[in-house]
Amino acid sequence: MTTSDEFTAISELQTQAMRADLEEQLHRREVQLRDLRAAVDGGNDDTARLALLADLAATERGVAELRKALERIEEGSYGRCADCTAVIPFGRLKIRPMARYCIACQRRHEAR
Repeated sequence: MTTSDEFTAISELQTQAMRADLEEQLHRREVQLRDLRAAVDGGNDDTARLALLADLAATERGVAELRKALERIEEGSYGRCADCTAVIPFGRLKIRPMARYCIACQRRHEAR
């Protein structure tokens, strides 16, 4: 990626690829969520049930994040920082497709 690419909004083709990847991830997470809910309802000892509940909560958060990323694509705000509206480089989105912040703003959030 060249320096100028870092400041260019992602292309329509890149957006379509990200949408397909996010939809695939969402499908896998929804299947995982269904399986975890079934396992929680099954007979488990307290320790196993607590572990399943923790996994369930993490998976629910993942599903919500994926849905929000897909909503941002539909709104046209995907690939823009939620704080400063700077372009999020495509390389960052490929690694972390649900990224909401540019690196500078992400660092500020993590420092809090």
